[in-house]
Amino acid sequence: MSHVVVIEDEETVRDVLRFHLERAGLRVTALPSTAGATEALSGADALVLDWMMPGESGLNFLRRLRGDPELRRMPVLMLTARAAETERVEGLETGADDYLTKPFGAAELVARVRALLRRSLPDTPQSLSNGPLKVDLAAAEARVSGQRLNLTRREFDLLAFLTQHVGRVYSRSELLDRVWGADFLGGERTVDQHITQLRAHLGDDPGRPGFLETVRGKGYRMRPWTETA
Repeated sequence: MSHVVVIEDEETVRDVLRFHLERAGLRVTALPSTAGATEALSGADALVLDWMMPGESGLNFLRRLRGDPELRRMPVLMLTARAAETERVEGLETGADDYLTKPFGAAELVARVRALLRRSLPDTPQSLSNGPLKVDLAAAEARVSGQRLNLTRREFDLLAFLTQHVGRVYSRSELLDRVWGADFLGGERTVDQHITQLRAHLGDDPGRPGFLETVRGKGYRMRPWTETA
């Protein structure tokens, strides 16, 4: 499920944006200002950003975003009541990928956000690897040293997600959100159980993990294979 962050100061408009994007099957984090937005954008797939807001403007935040090495490639749809061509050009030249003028239709909003998400897909690899671990996203299968792992769908999704983000630590709640989805009703123990099952498939020793490492007090990560020598 793609994750879209919305930054819009008007509550009514913010609620409308959230409603239509969630209805389109997207996960949405909606914020009233740029405060805390950098943290919210970590792991997000696209940003819908209002131009005119009290405090820091959307345009200024976009400038900061494009200067951030980790977030500079974030797809951004600029949302504003400014209709003049010069202002649209300013937004695009600052780094917006697309521009939508208020008032807007729900269908056009969703179409433009989906277009942004599609543009980022070519950079998504179809296969992943970490040492002897190979994950084929297209075939939905994983192998270690050529040996195919007999994984459930959810085990595969969890393994693929962690392999796609080698070295990064994710908390149990983050993994539930990113792998199981925001509407999953189970608890964090579910993550522990799936990690245990994956370790058994991988032949991983929890005390000396080659792949799945427990980071005390923080969560789990896929350990870079170069660290296991």
